[in-house]
Amino acid sequence: MAGPTTARRGEKKSPSGPPSVPEVRGRRFWVRIPLRAPGRRGLIIIMVLAALLGAFGVWALYASNWLRVEQVRASGTKVLTPREVVDAADAPMNAPLVSVDTDGLARRLRARLPRIKTVDVERSWPRTIGLKVTERTPELLMRAGGKFVEVDAEGVRFATVGAAPKGVPLLEMSVSDSPSLRRFGIDRLRRAAVEVAQDLPSAVHKDVRKVRVRSYDSIALELAGGRTVAWGSSEQGAEKAKVLTALLKAARDGRHFDISVPSAPAVSGS
Repeated sequence: MAGPTTARRGEKKSPSGPPSVPEVRGRRFWVRIPLRAPGRRGLIIIMVLAALLGAFGVWALYASNWLRVEQVRASGTKVLTPREVVDAADAPMNAPLVSVDTDGLARRLRARLPRIKTVDVERSWPRTIGLKVTERTPELLMRAGGKFVEVDAEGVRFATVGAAPKGVPLLEMSVSDSPSLRRFGIDRLRRAAVEVAQDLPSAVHKDVRKVRVRSYDSIALELAGGRTVAWGSSEQGAEKAKVLTALLKAARDGRHFDISVPSAPAVSGS
């Protein structure tokens, strides 16, 4: 008879030694660090530091001499000079740069210099204001005594000059007794004339000397060499420009071109 220590038949014998360690399938490259909310003293310190930092920022922006306006620069000018733009802006020198009213500067510039179409006023830290202007360009001219008023692509009269810019046609309006004046108004008739000038290809535009407006549907052109063009209204401008270009090439001796109805143009004179 076997003793109590005798292993039972069929029972698997446990291996001797320390218990086995489970197989590690992958390595972990991070360690959990317990996060604790700051205590009352820590919160007080953080709040004090934030208040001090905010106060310092306000002082630097408004009270210090580090960020004050010392220079104003203008760019994008063509007819105007940078000095004219800077003087008209009248920026507050030595004022805190952050406090400068950029919208106010832009409004003042457009009011004092109508030639300026748009202007971007930018703060250039730490001490400069930048004025980037876009000037209006004349599409037509109107006589004003011995001078000329420039009219831009929107029909806006923006400047008076002593000498006519080269290559800009003269606008003559005889609409005082026209029903179109009561219906459309002088500004709309002026814009119609500008639309006609803009529709002309450069090869034709350079020969245009005058644009005459008698009514909304009675616009005429005077070309170099005394040639005339009955344009009609400003509608169908692109189509009329193509027809006129073709007629000028085909009928070089023509004196009067009627393209008021572009599908049925006419040429007369020789």
